[in-house]
Amino acid sequence: MNTPLVFLPGWCVGRGPLNAAVNALNGQFFDLPGYGSAPLITDFYAAADDVAARLQTGTTLAGWSLGAQLALAVAARHPDKVGKLILVAGTTSFVQRDGWPHAMAPAMLADFAAGIAADVEAMLPRFVGGFNRGDARAKAVTLELLDIADPRPSGKVLATGLDWLRDIDLRDIAPLFMAPTLLIHGAADPLMPLGAAEALAAVIPGAELAVFDDCAHAPFLSRPNDFVATVRQFLHA
Repeated sequence: MNTPLVFLPGWCVGRGPLNAAVNALNGQFFDLPGYGSAPLITDFYAAADDVAARLQTGTTLAGWSLGAQLALAVAARHPDKVGKLILVAGTTSFVQRDGWPHAMAPAMLADFAAGIAADVEAMLPRFVGGFNRGDARAKAVTLELLDIADPRPSGKVLATGLDWLRDIDLRDIAPLFMAPTLLIHGAADPLMPLGAAEALAAVIPGAELAVFDDCAHAPFLSRPNDFVATVRQFLHA
């Protein structure tokens, strides 16, 4: 019996960057709260519970970046709903905390949030270019991602996501998920350092970490064939 494959996109850019990979894998999307026709849910854990309520038992749940954090929360809180978990550029905490250096400084996120509130269209190219820094195909991936990104959601929706990135720390609940887990991470990801994925893989029992060399935050665009092949191998294992 084939179980569904559901992807949760990342902050701001929506489904567009993931469309080709998700279509190749016969997957489907659940939008983040406030994106597309999905209602805004401002509480992170309530949003995770809402996703879980709409999943079939045993679903393979995947998420990218902020979507990966939400997917991890869904899996840890509702393990009956998630048969396998795929975290692309995932982390337990987006900002640095005591005992967690693998992340952005909180002040840097605060400055970015202020810039987004002032002018999202001016900040977005800097954001996307920044998270592709170090990628072997950085310029091409940045241009492609900006071209295929979804229309921007409201300022309130964007601010909610940035609040989640500032506040959420999943280190305590990550070990609660014990089913097969695949982490896909770019070795050169400047936004979610590889150390974050290594630490996350170490606390999820039996997790597998696939590291893409010369790749930054969007491996599904930088190395699409390798990305799809890696996910397919995991799905059929």
